[in-house]
Amino acid sequence: MLEGPAFVVGAVSGALAGGAGAPVAVAGLGAGAFGALDDLVGEGSSKGLRGHLAAARRGELTTGAVKSAGLGVTGLLTACLIDRSLTRSGPITTLIGGAVIAGSANIVNLLDLRPGRALKVVLLLSVPLVASGGGTPGSNAAASAAAGAAIGSLPEDLAGRSMLGDTGANSAGALLGAALVARTGLSGRLLALAVLTALTLASERFSFTTVIESTPGLRELDALGRSSG
Repeated sequence: MLEGPAFVVGAVSGALAGGAGAPVAVAGLGAGAFGALDDLVGEGSSKGLRGHLAAARRGELTTGAVKSAGLGVTGLLTACLIDRSLTRSGPITTLIGGAVIAGSANIVNLLDLRPGRALKVVLLLSVPLVASGGGTPGSNAAASAAAGAAIGSLPEDLAGRSMLGDTGANSAGALLGAALVARTGLSGRLLALAVLTALTLASERFSFTTVIESTPGLRELDALGRSSG
């Protein structure tokens, strides 16, 4: 599980060295910290959105629920910092941006169920973000640093000797979400949020692993480089 903290430190340090500022630090470190809470003290009895809501109805506060709230606060604060640096106005635009960052952190975590899977997704999503340019001066650095940390973590992860855990997966997703938010206005953020919401709701009913393993192309990409043992 040390891969997660190593990813956070490597990605955030790399992004800051590349010119990223406070928004990236808040996204990467904040999401990583709330992920670490779930990694370290999570009880594991309640899984997914339905599980946390069911626990809340019983009067139980799960670490997953605390993490979800923390990711929401982290995403909103990051979006506020991004929009202030871009001199954008409009609380709705910023609120949607915060939801996109939190949702991105959650989706990458949901994919971290097989060796290398979440890291491959991070790499694939980083390419268009880096290539598109725009956004804040440090937004390219955020996506590039996430990709660099993913490349460094991939060999051990694929071999099954380490894993991102919530710490690394949440941080990676938040960094990608922040890079996306820095490039988009209200319409782009709404589209991203719609996709993230659809994927989150789908995860409550369908297994991502089952879908991937039953889909040619995705199945081979998912297994690429993974230790057969």
